[in-house]
Amino acid sequence: MPGGFCIRSRQRRVIVDSLLILFQRDLGRLRDEIYAFPNDDSLWKVKDGITNTAGHLVLHLVGNLRHFIGHVIGESGYERDRAHEFGTTFMQREDLLDRIDACEREVVAALSEFNEDLLNTNYPIEVFGEPMTYAFFLQHLNGHFNYHLGQINYYRRLGKK
Repeated sequence: MPGGFCIRSRQRRVIVDSLLILFQRDLGRLRDEIYAFPNDDSLWKVKDGITNTAGHLVLHLVGNLRHFIGHVIGESGYERDRAHEFGTTFMQREDLLDRIDACEREVVAALSEFNEDLLNTNYPIEVFGEPMTYAFFLQHLNGHFNYHLGQINYYRRLGKK
């Protein structure tokens, strides 16, 4: 079972607080990347051999965190539309930034109120087809976020050639 390790009581709040800091830092980095693109159109340019644009990845990252942390953990009421994340063909930079801001508010609210005693219990959705703990899944979400954040950074730098 993924995430079957046990986290000791005194470590739990430190882990949740650390994840909160990391998500806030990385959402800030995502904002910085969006600002660094030369214009709105460049966020939606398809690169040779790459099907997703930076804009698609921003929508995907925001949708992912708002769903799995904001909605499931924080009960925000957010309803994910994954098809929209990859089907949108253009959105202005300011609209993307507004979505990042909303995502950050939901993540901060959910993790600030999260009962750290749940870290060793199973996340309520079997995302990978088998049970996993909250601790495991939250760490997975952080890694997933940074994987795509790196792609966005690379896409931006490819566009400068």
